[in-house]
Amino acid sequence: MSNITQILSRDIFFVKEHVGMFKAANNYDILDPETKDTILHCREENLGALTKMFRFTDYKRMTPFDVRIKTVDGQQVVRVNRGVAVLASKVKVFDENDVYIGGFKQKVFSLGGKFIVHDQHERDLFMLTGKWSGWDFKFTAGDVVLAEVTKKWAGLGKELFTSADNYILKISPDVPADAVARKLILASVMCIDMVLKE
Repeated sequence: MSNITQILSRDIFFVKEHVGMFKAANNYDILDPETKDTILHCREENLGALTKMFRFTDYKRMTPFDVRIKTVDGQQVVRVNRGVAVLASKVKVFDENDVYIGGFKQKVFSLGGKFIVHDQHERDLFMLTGKWSGWDFKFTAGDVVLAEVTKKWAGLGKELFTSADNYILKISPDVPADAVARKLILASVMCIDMVLKE
């Protein structure tokens, strides 16, 4: 089992946002909720000057991004990329070798936010739906819940859930460790904040 597959075989991830008053880039650490050890880094490394400037305006939600999720030793797990968004977001996801594996598009005029996640052939795989009020999101394929995102987790102290966008991602053990779906779920979670909420 490769290092990436081993990390992706986990079912529970704690996502911790980097907080900063004048923070243009979207940077996160992904931790093991039990040990609090960092297992992945999510970084927006090459942020252009113009994009940085627009991140502090009302146009923030429309700005392009190129986010890389890497292991702590620097190996890419997934890369998430989007150009300028006008009406709705179309996001592309690439694997550790920069091969296109799928993406997601925002449903226009959906209340509370909704994404359709698709494979590399644009076939719909599952949907991300949720509401901001409780920071409660689910990835569903029909009636099956593949993963959920929440700020409520019994095993973690409240001090970890600060005003920043820190949350838990729980992937169903029924999703195989080497499934592309796991990479797409992880990529989607990194973009909830950038695409739906801003």
